[in-house]
Amino acid sequence: MAARDADELHRGAAWVEERTGASVSTIVCDVRDQAAVDSAVREAAGALDALDIVIANAGVIRVAPVASLDAGAFEDAMVAIFGGAVNTAMASLPHLRRSEAGGRLCLISSVGGLLAVPHLLPYSCAKAAVGTLGEGLRAELAGDNLSVTTFHPGLMRTGSHVQAEFGGQPSKEFAWFSALAGAPVVSMDAERAAERIVRALERRRTRLVLTPAARAAGLAHGVAPRTVIRLSGLAARLLPQAPSAAADGTAADPLEEGHSINRSAPTWTERVRRWGSGLNDRAVQRYNQRVPGPPTGA
Repeated sequence: MAARDADELHRGAAWVEERTGASVSTIVCDVRDQAAVDSAVREAAGALDALDIVIANAGVIRVAPVASLDAGAFEDAMVAIFGGAVNTAMASLPHLRRSEAGGRLCLISSVGGLLAVPHLLPYSCAKAAVGTLGEGLRAELAGDNLSVTTFHPGLMRTGSHVQAEFGGQPSKEFAWFSALAGAPVVSMDAERAAERIVRALERRRTRLVLTPAARAAGLAHGVAPRTVIRLSGLAARLLPQAPSAAADGTAADPLEEGHSINRSAPTWTERVRRWGSGLNDRAVQRYNQRVPGPPTGA
C-alpha cells in the first residue's frame, strides 16, 4: 500500500493484517510526483519479484458551488486524481506486462465521471478523465498480456466526509454530502464494494458501475443527456448557494475539512445530517479515516 502519510499507512496495514492475516508492506509516496511513483513501483516489484495487480485509487474531494471555487481547485483535482492515475498506470504497465499470471490494472473513477455532479465539479472533471484513460488503455493494450478495468462507484459509505473539503456554506455543504453519502439504499458499504471490485478484476471486466442509483444515472445520461442536465440544474438550485461575496467574483473563504466543521449546534441541517449519516459516521474509524475531535467551539 502506498500513500502520503506514514502513520495512516501503518494503521491501514494493521487493519488488513488483523482481519485477513496477510502480510502488508507500505511505501510513503505522493502519487502526484511521477518520480516518487516510479520509485515506489520499482520497490514493490523488487520486493515481490513481480507485479500482478495494481489499483489506483488516490483522490481528493472538494464540495462547493463553482462560484466559491477558483481554477486552482480544478488543477488540484486533476493533478491528484487524474495525474495520480496516469503516473501509477505508466509506471506499472511495464511490470504488469511481465506478469506470468497476466497483469491487471484497476483504475477507480466515479459516478461523477459519468455525469457532472452539482457542487462536485472539479472532482467530476478529474474522474471523467480517469474513465477515459481506462477505456483508452484497455483499447490500446488489448493484445498485451494484461487487462485494464475501470470502476465507477456511486455513493460509498467510507467515512470520507470527514476528509473532504467544503466551501461556500461549509456546514450546510457538509450536512447534505455526509447524509447522502451514508443514506441507506442509495449508498453502498465499502467492504461490499471492494468484494465486487475483486470479482470484476478476477474476471478481467472492462468496466463496472457500482450501486443501482449510479447505473441508472449513467444510463439516463447516455439516453437523455439534456433531461439529466436539467435535473442537475434543479438539484443545484436546491443545494446551498454561494455567499454573495463569492457570487460577485471576490475571493471566497478558504475551504474547511469535514472533521473541523462545527457540528455541535442543534440546527435543522445538523439534525438532517445525523439522520442520514449514521452509517457513514460509523465508517470513519472502521475505514481508517481521521477521527474528528471535539467540534469547533465546543
